[in-house]
Amino acid sequence: MIEMVHRTEDFPPAERFERWREWMGNTHAPVDLSSEHAADFHAHKRTLLLGAVTVWPSTVQPLLSRRTAKLIRRSDPESYNLTLVLEGTAGASWNDQEAEYRPYDLHSQNSSQPCTVQVGRPDQIVRCVGVEIPKDLLALPRRSADRAIGRPLSARDGVGALLAGFLTGLSADTARYRPTDGPRLGAVLVDLASALFAHTLDADRGLSPEAHRRTLTLSIRAFINRNLQNPNLTPQTVAAAHQISTSYLYRLFQDEDVTVGALIRHQRLERARQDLADPAQHEIPVRDLAARWGFTHHSAFTRAFRNAYGTPPSDYREAMRQPR
Repeated sequence: MIEMVHRTEDFPPAERFERWREWMGNTHAPVDLSSEHAADFHAHKRTLLLGAVTVWPSTVQPLLSRRTAKLIRRSDPESYNLTLVLEGTAGASWNDQEAEYRPYDLHSQNSSQPCTVQVGRPDQIVRCVGVEIPKDLLALPRRSADRAIGRPLSARDGVGALLAGFLTGLSADTARYRPTDGPRLGAVLVDLASALFAHTLDADRGLSPEAHRRTLTLSIRAFINRNLQNPNLTPQTVAAAHQISTSYLYRLFQDEDVTVGALIRHQRLERARQDLADPAQHEIPVRDLAARWGFTHHSAFTRAFRNAYGTPPSDYREAMRQPR
């Protein structure tokens, strides 16, 4: 994946804030920045390029960011910005509106709209993940998307939680991805942002069919991962939970290279395998570990585990005990 890293600690204290201002101006829409910590500013930012979409995990000291009408006239990338707050607080004001953000709130911003953002309180470190999406890519009419900007957006449940999980997972480990994965991952982010805006406006019908299908598939995958310990988790219960037919659920996964039943079985086996390899759980009987992840018949679990990993679960656990 194409990734750039910016660290103020790589420069003398007197140069750090100016470097940060330069980086922000070059990689985002121009903004006016100021900070009480400008004499020795500490910040770290990674920029991940996912085709036309940009993701930027950051850790910064408190600062004030102003996107003024003058700066908009000078340069406007015509983009929407969503920032997931992970640690610390922030506040924003635009037109006659104000908002405060805590961990797992989402701040939304329109590059064509003046806005002032106060990042962090004095002596507070703020950690966040931002994503910038060209307006033309969003699967909603621009007028509808504009109305979603500034509305309360939570990443604690629903589509917001899906978006937060995707952003945090992506930024935590980019080594698993290739440069060719970037545009595909960017498309997923566009779909999730579109779905979040549509949900906020109660306008899900405004989503394109393809965006709705991909968002629904991601929601189903997240539901499966949350309910693996339920022995009654089946394609039928998954379909019922999402108010769709079982046949439509199967059609959704035709392009996923895995059936819903196989996905449930694989995820359960992976969780069981991880527990078997965990030294802290070596005294727990294999049968109990299997039951924890929804396997009600020990013989069926043993057979499925051997087919998946080439060895019975008890032998796998014993191999994990041996010094490597």
